Amino acid sequence: MKTFLISLLLITQVTNVWSQEAKTIRFSSRYTSFPDSARVNGHTYDSIYYSAKDHYRDSSVLLIVPKNLSRTNRVDLIFWFHGWNNNIDTANQFYEIQKQFLASGKNAVLVLAETAKNAPDSYGGRLEQPGDFSRLVSDVLQQLKIQKLVGKKATAGTITLAGHSGAYRVIAYILSNGGMPVDNVYLFDALYSQVDKFLSWIQQNKNHRFVNWYTNHGGGTDEVSIQMMQQLDQLRLPYKLVEETAINGNDVKGNRILFVHSPREHNVIINTPDNLKLLLQNEEGIKQ
Repeated sequence: MKTFLISLLLITQVTNVWSQEAKTIRFSSRYTSFPDSARVNGHTYDSIYYSAKDHYRDSSVLLIVPKNLSRTNRVDLIFWFHGWNNNIDTANQFYEIQKQFLASGKNAVLVLAETAKNAPDSYGGRLEQPGDFSRLVSDVLQQLKIQKLVGKKATAGTITLAGHSGAYRVIAYILSNGGMPVDNVYLFDALYSQVDKFLSWIQQNKNHRFVNWYTNHGGGTDEVSIQMMQQLDQLRLPYKLVEETAINGNDVKGNRILFVHSPREHNVIINTPDNLKLLLQNEEGIKQ
């Protein structure tokens, strides 16, 4: 009965939009970040109050399904988490996430799950709790099955977590508590803290891929990135540091731990050039 109720919830709240390249599906899941008890009364940051109604009640999930997605039993999922003062729609448009994903040609589904909406807040809400990410993945797969875009027995394949700025926290907690194996992590000027969680995940499996794209304009991500590289040296874990102006596909293919320093500003390192596309196009070839 519980499973049936969840399915009904997803069906009644779903909207679909077809384009020449992809199908866009929007639905609500009880396993996104919010609502959550820690923000039931809203949140105050820098003396400004952000109400629960406007910022912590949206449980939307946006799926981008390529038109020619292969109907296999394993579905690769790429999750994008936005940073402060954004939402899934503004981030998707400004950083051209959908455009880059489709241009990469990945046989996967892009998932944008709402977190703190239009608020300066990195808190990941319920996605920080044990097992909730695995339940979100189940909801995503269920919706794909309802729409008959994947087979009835399809399961999650490779899972990639990517995000910008304040997304670091929800990604770090998913690695620790999500209850699902994660294969790739791509941070775009987002390494503010939680280094211990990223290091633990890196050491769990020699095929885990970690890319950290950072600037000197992110409010401390450069310092934390240098500290993490020093810790990797102590752990004798090989990595490569490359300048954004010199990076190419071989750098991505050949290094499972990659740091990319950009001279550009915090908000303009994801697209133009399309750096997310570069990572997605070259994430094969380093498995050991």
